Amino acid sequence: MTHGPGDVVVTGVGLALPGAATPGALLRRAAAPAAGPAPEPFDTAVRIGRRGHRYKDRATRLALCAALDALRDAALIPADGEEVTVPGDTVGVVASSNLGNLDTACLTAAAIAERSAMDLSPMSLPNASSNVIASWVAIRHGLRGPNLMLCNGATSGLDAVHWGATLVAAGRVRRAVVIGVETHNAVVEDLLGRPADELLDGAAALVVEGARWAEARGVPAAAALGPYERRAGLTGCIEALLPGGAAPGVWFTPERYAERPAGAVPVPETVPRYDVTDAVGRSSGALGVLQCAAAVGWLTRAEAGRRAGGETGSGAGDGAAFGDRAASDAGARAAPDPAAAPGPGPVPDPGPAAEALASVPVSAEASASASVPVSRQALITSGDDTADAVAGLLLRPTPARCHRPPAARAPLSAMECSR
Repeated sequence: MTHGPGDVVVTGVGLALPGAATPGALLRRAAAPAAGPAPEPFDTAVRIGRRGHRYKDRATRLALCAALDALRDAALIPADGEEVTVPGDTVGVVASSNLGNLDTACLTAAAIAERSAMDLSPMSLPNASSNVIASWVAIRHGLRGPNLMLCNGATSGLDAVHWGATLVAAGRVRRAVVIGVETHNAVVEDLLGRPADELLDGAAALVVEGARWAEARGVPAAAALGPYERRAGLTGCIEALLPGGAAPGVWFTPERYAERPAGAVPVPETVPRYDVTDAVGRSSGALGVLQCAAAVGWLTRAEAGRRAGGETGSGAGDGAAFGDRAASDAGARAAPDPAAAPGPGPVPDPGPAAEALASVPVSAEASASASVPVSRQALITSGDDTADAVAGLLLRPTPARCHRPPAARAPLSAMECSR
């Protein structure tokens, strides 16, 4: 028997985006999208080298870059290596992409229809499989835990975060890499009817991990995952996450969310809003993971403000604004100020990650962060309010116990599946 994981926390964040290398930079771009020419496309060769490019499509290469960054941020692989320093079967992979290999699949089908299957390259054919992204990440880093690929529309990214957290909470793995990636090309542009400059070409990755295992490794966490909901409409989803009309500290809205008339808005108008797709383009299956990364930047900025301004001891519902105070400790990872509700504006570059826990039964100690005031939490929602597909989750400050000195290393069970 192994002990339960405790809270599910985010210990690493990785980004492969043009013009946004950190969660803080992504948050700044979402607050004030840059005018003028678009940034140069992300150069995957700089991060993963020539070997990472052989026989792989663009979406897979972007995912490899983000995953590598997140694993290094979580101290699971050394700065000069690629193999994880923990047993490979303790790490799972969950990837989300609705359109990532669409061009390969379409071109492969066209080649077979126009000529024959004999004309296909055996080296490129694996890219036509929808799970190629998750598989290559696992192969590259020796990750032998469960391997999942989600391609289920607008909520796919948040769903991936949920399933990564579920694997950890259920004891199947101690940690999971969650990746969201999309790219644009002629096939994607034709399907969506939108030009390339409106579409994401990038990836984001999180490492979600049991707080107990993060402590055992001596690695601080960036955020803790709160509850996850999936409902038929946006209002019902938010009401389930925030009963009683409680106001979160910040709201990461669905893609290109249109504000409703006064009184019909599911979140108070005083709550700052961010739409990360304004910064990076329409993101489809990558959106939820990108939102979590930006939420980590928000939580880190709030903590920097707390350290600069001192503890306030504010409780839930305290709406005191954080503003844009200087952050001398921008990379710190700890609980943000209860009064912090930073809105759009200049943001210092923070360090690592963000994550999200699902409605999975876990041990009593996992409820410790549930007492965090709602005003210190980030609300994240994805989906289409006109369809039966809206997902949401809360991202919370890091549990205080994740900053204790590391405990003795827990033994690894044979199957890592009992709690």
